[in-house]
Amino acid sequence: MYSISSKHERRLLWLLALTQFTIIMDFMVMMPLGPQIMHAFSITPAAFATAVSAYSWCSGLSGLFAATYIDRFDRRRLLLCVYALFALSNLACALAHSFHLLLAARAFAGITGGVLGSVIMAIVGDVIPVQRRGAATGTIMTAFSLAAIAGVPAGVMLGAHFNWAAPFYLLVALSLLIWLGGWKLVPSLAEHLKRRQPPLGEVLPDLWRLLSNPRHLNAFALTFMMMIAHMLVIPFISPVLVANHGVAPQQLSWLYMAGGAATFFTARRVGKLADRYGTRRVFRIAAVLSFLPVLFVTHLPDLPFYGLVMFFPFFMVLMSGRMVPMQALLTTVPEPARRGAFLSANSALQALGTGCGAWIGGLVLGSSPTGQIVGYGTVGWVAVAVAMVGVLWVSRVRGAQGDSPSTAGLQGKAVEG
Repeated sequence: MYSISSKHERRLLWLLALTQFTIIMDFMVMMPLGPQIMHAFSITPAAFATAVSAYSWCSGLSGLFAATYIDRFDRRRLLLCVYALFALSNLACALAHSFHLLLAARAFAGITGGVLGSVIMAIVGDVIPVQRRGAATGTIMTAFSLAAIAGVPAGVMLGAHFNWAAPFYLLVALSLLIWLGGWKLVPSLAEHLKRRQPPLGEVLPDLWRLLSNPRHLNAFALTFMMMIAHMLVIPFISPVLVANHGVAPQQLSWLYMAGGAATFFTARRVGKLADRYGTRRVFRIAAVLSFLPVLFVTHLPDLPFYGLVMFFPFFMVLMSGRMVPMQALLTTVPEPARRGAFLSANSALQALGTGCGAWIGGLVLGSSPTGQIVGYGTVGWVAVAVAMVGVLWVSRVRGAQGDSPSTAGLQGKAVEG
């Protein structure tokens, strides 16, 4: 374990959180920019979905295979090198003058983003003592809320007032500033290189054993199908609102800001409910309740804009509400010694499911002669059907000790009573 001052530790954690913020913003900002990107390159919803999926697929695969080499480099050098490539990938996105170049740039951004996620958590594991690691992870996770509340709305606003490339220029500028901060704050982290590094012939079979464990497979399947259900709908909300309901692109930032702010306040409450009543029970309730806003947004009637602003927090809270207890349940699946490797693999499957959901949704959608997007209602019903399978499948997800997380909270409450 490395020894750094508490002041240095705090600065390092916030630097890593800002690094994560740019990675998440890079992925999330593509979705509300959909109408402008589709117009700029004269592409269909299916082609736009492919651009979203390319990032997710490459991120998932690169994060998965990072396990084979991430421990063979100084963490500081690897972070700075890959983050510089991440900044270059965003510059390539901003400068892309054809859809095929944009697609290649998004794939490259996904590759770098997937590796960065693994490096960030490896640095946390190296530097932060185990008794403070939960709080440190919470600090890193604030990047998701910051991206939803500030990053995406700022990107949408820039895209509306300038052009779709403006948010990627912003990401390049932010990445350069954060890279300079990393150059100053991240210490050399090479102590792990003194240990014997297993040859590739040992790493790959171990990775296969992790992936093929039947208990792990049930958990991975739940993650995969819920991310498909999630991303069948979310990437196409902005294009549908603009094309079918006349919402101005600059107004979209208010929707994402309202939804992000709502989830910032409700995510912890949902987590407490899961602790109290059981992760499976809260997951099932949140998932079933989320069917209502999913079907509403995919069969959206003509509403005044203030009605959309009032609806969007309800939609985002229930969509994120089903993910919180699911993630808590998944932490019980592996043995403690394999938890880090399992969660890294699960994150990779999550990214792959994200890409598949967006891609499948794009295949279902089409454009009418008047320029409207058709088929979104069908996408909504498919998303509900896939999520319903997840609701049934969750009973197959078991903890490492054969415990039942769905009843643990109630049993603890009974003991206390």
